[in-house]
Amino acid sequence: MVRKGLPGLSAQIKDKLIQQALERRLRQASDQGRNLDPPTHSSGGGPDTPEQHYRFHLHPGYQQIRIISEGAARLGIDSPFFKLHEGIAGAGTRIDGRDYINFASYNYLALSGHPEVSAAAKEAIDSYGTSVSASRLVSGERPVHRELEQAIARAYASDDAITFVSGHAANVTTIGHLFAAQDLIVHDELIHNSVVQGITLSGARRLSFPHNDPEALDAILSQQRQHFQRVLIVLEGIYSMDGDHPDLPRFVAIKNRHRAFLMVDEAHSFGVMGGTGLGIREHFGLASADVDIWMGTLSKALAGCGGYIAGEAALVEHLKFLAPGFLYSVGMPPAIAAASLAALQVMQREPGRVATLRARGQYFLAKASAVGVDTGNSAGFAVIPAITGSSIKAARLAAALFARGINVQPILYPAVPEKSARLRFFISCEHSEQQIQQSVDALAEELGRL
Repeated sequence: MVRKGLPGLSAQIKDKLIQQALERRLRQASDQGRNLDPPTHSSGGGPDTPEQHYRFHLHPGYQQIRIISEGAARLGIDSPFFKLHEGIAGAGTRIDGRDYINFASYNYLALSGHPEVSAAAKEAIDSYGTSVSASRLVSGERPVHRELEQAIARAYASDDAITFVSGHAANVTTIGHLFAAQDLIVHDELIHNSVVQGITLSGARRLSFPHNDPEALDAILSQQRQHFQRVLIVLEGIYSMDGDHPDLPRFVAIKNRHRAFLMVDEAHSFGVMGGTGLGIREHFGLASADVDIWMGTLSKALAGCGGYIAGEAALVEHLKFLAPGFLYSVGMPPAIAAASLAALQVMQREPGRVATLRARGQYFLAKASAVGVDTGNSAGFAVIPAITGSSIKAARLAAALFARGINVQPILYPAVPEKSARLRFFISCEHSEQQIQQSVDALAEELGRL
């Protein structure tokens, strides 16, 4: 353990030693979680049952949280998480009575808080209440649900769409229900946790391929396709940690060659990519049917909460009658469905929001690159990382920017590999060039100090 005042050690060396100690403790906690003593088979557990089997504070996951928190406290770093925003969070926000330039919100098109969107939500509450109070299949269906789903289907030029109360659950229940042990699911190595959880639920064989590498995927399927019944390929439209996107036409060609299904998670690309915000399909000029399962969320550009699946009628009908996450869940609150429907309508009526978002993202990327910020492979649409290569550096950088009135979240180990620790900037169409220039200048200055 490194203590303050040790002679001959610079602050950088102290930080490195503390970080190495933290990583060792995290690995030990993880190993303990995997290698716990086997459970006893005596009736009722008995006195020999290890305490970690029945105490939450000894759970290895909680132990990891405590190790990280204690390490941050030792370094004098305040927690950057669970900041209390006191109003609408968009290009700006208010925290503890102070105004900040905000880069920690998915409110890409500034539609959360838009008067028309808020009015639609209020009207839905007056008409239908705050809850539909039942699964949609049995008694929870409301007109606004179908209106939203039909609008999403039109946006994708698909047969139909289905909405879920959670974007995470949309992936978990769709993948978990449609695929099984005799199937193979192959995904980009940076795919979202919800996809991995869905694959685990399905029992299908899971393989990953290197990020955005269609040749590697093709090689895997050339070797493995014959051994499985159904095969699903899963990609993201924009990868939420890196801000880059796949060359989708190449993946479409591979899925056709190997007779597989293709699923694209558009959580961060719908409302962002394409001339009018219709996503990666519009960006590449693809037909809707080129992708079998279109997935997206309502919580980003569409100012609501929940997820959706769009595709052919057989897919959507199947999910509506049998997917557990839809069948056994209460229907989406009317206010949320109405808000997302109104947001979609505003987006389509005002394509300038998408154009401005794209311009601001490119502006931020260009300015950051010009001052030597490592932005990785970001394409500059709406997600731009500033890679620091150190969790300690990322946490300190976020704190320094926060002190200067700029709110941006660090992404730390073990959420990403240590060498990939970063700040993650989410861009809004309402960020001004002046705000971006001020923020990039501050970012460069504070990086220099670190």
